[in-house]
Amino acid sequence: MDDIDEITLTGVRAFGRHGVYAEERERGQDFVVDATLFLQTARAAASDDVADTIHYGEAAERIAEIVAGEPMNLLETLAERIAHDLLGRGAVERVAVTVHKPQAPIPVPFADVSVTVRRSRPSGAAESGVRR
Repeated sequence: MDDIDEITLTGVRAFGRHGVYAEERERGQDFVVDATLFLQTARAAASDDVADTIHYGEAAERIAEIVAGEPMNLLETLAERIAHDLLGRGAVERVAVTVHKPQAPIPVPFADVSVTVRRSRPSGAAESGVRR
């Protein structure tokens, strides 16, 4: 069995308008995303070429675009969309995506609320080899 490596983006922050309440969608708020991408990095380590791995700057930009994009009711939906997008990038085999909503409309003191999803590329899906 091949070893799998991890690239982790922590604290990607973007403004979005997600939530079930009209006020959340009107006012909007910052969301914070952590994403761990599981992939083979040996080829990139050997070549020292970003084309042989995931460009984490581009992945962070895409996460921010999704957060800033179409409003969704649930954090679960937002996390799922981010995970699906990241799985479509080159050699990424699995992802873990956590979406934090630190200003959620919860009537008691709290530090954060978050949802984490873990998704894998469907078995048998061929690596495209193209960084998107």
